[in-house]
Amino acid sequence: MTPFTELSALACPLPLENVDTDQLIPARFMKESRDKGYGGFLLHDMRFGADGTPTDFVLNDARAKGSEILVARRNFGAGSSREAAVYALVDYGFRCVIAPSFGDIFSSNSVNNGLLPALVSEKDCEAILDALGDRPGELRVDLNAQTITAGDRDFPFEINATWKIKLLNGWDDIDLTRARAEDIERFREHYTAAYPWVTS
Repeated sequence: MTPFTELSALACPLPLENVDTDQLIPARFMKESRDKGYGGFLLHDMRFGADGTPTDFVLNDARAKGSEILVARRNFGAGSSREAAVYALVDYGFRCVIAPSFGDIFSSNSVNNGLLPALVSEKDCEAILDALGDRPGELRVDLNAQTITAGDRDFPFEINATWKIKLLNGWDDIDLTRARAEDIERFREHYTAAYPWVTS
C-alpha cells in the first residue's frame, strides 16, 4: 500500500448520518470482478436514478472530480462487514474519510486498504462541513500530527495507534508482523530454551 503521511486534496461534503455499507456499494454489484474497479458503484443509488440518469448528488458535481477526502456525519460505514464498501471508496479515489464515528469492521477494512478513517468530534465535524458548504473544498490531513486543516483552523482527529503505524508505513498485517521479526526470533529462542520439550 502507499504510505499515508500528509494529504492536501479536495474534500467532498456528505452531510448524512448512518451511511451504511449497502449504500456505499449495493449488493447487486458485488458479483463483479474487482479487476474492473468498484469506483463506479460507489453510492450508486444516490448518484443515479432508477433509469440510470445522474442525480444532483454532490459526487456528480464536476467540481467534485478528483476528490480524495470525504466528510460525513456519524456512523459512517455501519451495516454489514463487506470489504467491497471500502474497495468502492478506494477505487473511486478516496484516501481519507472524516466522520464522528464509524462502523467497527468498516474502520478495520479501511486501514487494511490504505484508507484513513479520521475520527473527529461531532462539533468539529460540523465545523468542517460548514467550512466546505455545499461544494468540495480543499482540506489538509496530517497523519503524524493527527490534524485536519480547513482554512486557518486546525481540528484534531483520533486513530488507533497500531492503525496509524500501518498507514504511515503502508503496511498490512503481515508487514506489521515482519517489523517485529527480531523480537519474535528472540522470543522463539528463549521459549525453546526454557521449554525444550515443546519442539522435537
